Amino acid sequence: MSWILALDQGTTSSRAIVFGPDGLPRAVAQEEFRQWYPQPGWVEHDPEEIWRTQLSTARRALAEAGLEPGDIAAIGITNQRETTLVWDRETGAPIHRAIVWQDRRTAPICDRLKAAGAEPLIRRKTGLVIDPYFSGSKITWLLENVPGARERAESGKLAFGTVDSWLIWKLTGGRLHLTDKTNASRTMLFNIHTGEWDQELLEIFGVPRPTLPEVRPSSEVLAEAVEAGLEGIPIAGVAGDQQAALFGQACFRSGMAKNTYGTGCFILMNTGTAAPLSEERLITTVAWEVDGSTEYALEGSIFIGGAVVQWLRDGLGLIRSAGEVEPLAASVSDNGGVYLVPAFAGLGAPHWDPYARGVICGLTRGTTAGHLARAALESIAYQVTDILRIMERDSGLHIEELRVDGGAAANNLLLQFQADLLGAPIVRPKVTETTALGAAYLAGLAVGLWKSRQEIATHAELDRRFEPLMSPERAAGLLRRWHAALERAKGWERPAGGELQP
Repeated sequence: MSWILALDQGTTSSRAIVFGPDGLPRAVAQEEFRQWYPQPGWVEHDPEEIWRTQLSTARRALAEAGLEPGDIAAIGITNQRETTLVWDRETGAPIHRAIVWQDRRTAPICDRLKAAGAEPLIRRKTGLVIDPYFSGSKITWLLENVPGARERAESGKLAFGTVDSWLIWKLTGGRLHLTDKTNASRTMLFNIHTGEWDQELLEIFGVPRPTLPEVRPSSEVLAEAVEAGLEGIPIAGVAGDQQAALFGQACFRSGMAKNTYGTGCFILMNTGTAAPLSEERLITTVAWEVDGSTEYALEGSIFIGGAVVQWLRDGLGLIRSAGEVEPLAASVSDNGGVYLVPAFAGLGAPHWDPYARGVICGLTRGTTAGHLARAALESIAYQVTDILRIMERDSGLHIEELRVDGGAAANNLLLQFQADLLGAPIVRPKVTETTALGAAYLAGLAVGLWKSRQEIATHAELDRRFEPLMSPERAAGLLRRWHAALERAKGWERPAGGELQP
């Protein structure tokens, strides 16, 4: 029993990876699932399809590794965060499709809360800003818009969960309704200082306490799976995807930082047992609870990261696959003065502007597809640099290096440009599946496969280190033009009953 099965439930696909005691993957299975866009700004998933694809990949990964359930020491779960599900406790049937973290339908609810002066209290208790990104307003919307939902919730007949809770519920045959502190801390309902659901917050959002899951540590044996093909395997690690990636990157010391270049970009800096409140509207989140100690992180969430490459492929048809973007961008020596602000779902940290929309600035007759591709990649690095500079100011710490992972971290042009803008090395590990690896490490610690975080840190192997080559003056000039383009994207969409923002 020296293997760990990591379930990595993401925004566009479900994956399962079998890791060995050396922290290396032995088998990987992945399945994409459907994205639903009922209205502009709305994004939904089918909860049952999430479960089917996750179960299927788990069984396939074990089969490809040539392993049986009895060979697996534990299951670790990591998941897309904030995505909100509500289901019937008796039947297990969802009452609505899952509302995805990218969904912006609850902007009016968030506006009402801000107008009522609720943000200072919410920030103080949760470390979060009021934004449709987080789960709380999504639950409010479901209870207000699904017929009979509020009455059923108040009588204890409904269960709310983020995706981790849904998977645990299904894996245990509906016997356990649990989450961990990392996922609870993304709801706007959880007091990160007391480690409990907060009654005052529940009243603000109108969420009945009986709907909520029990909150448990990130590394602890919770239960055994009963699902066929996984029966008897302990579920022992749970963390939201970005906290899992921070753990998988072995960012165990205060001041260490990582960025995941996924659908969005998520930058986290470990702040240890301190939970600082950002002066510039980053968020404070639970990093993990391990061995009875809760640690925290500063986080900057960028809604559109690698998804801008998907847009080039699916929306504009400039490329046929994501892998084609790097050579297309490299076909030009620079961006030709073109800046793309991918505010397709509003702007996340530090702007938190749900009414921002994407813009392209600097187009001329000489602009080519290569310039657009380069501007798209550069937009990712600009956003990440802005967040990291704020983290340095908020924490008083200098970022000596940035550890990276995620699909777009395979793009050498992007990472070199990131190092140039940041003026610091970018470190890419050999195992870039750090989200799943973090879940595996959390589960393995709970069952004793690894004895300590120090032991885990010895497994980290470097693939490539990108050193800055650009002059600081040139980097500063590029960032100035980026900020000019950014201002043109803000407040573009007309709020209900409001005027077009300047």
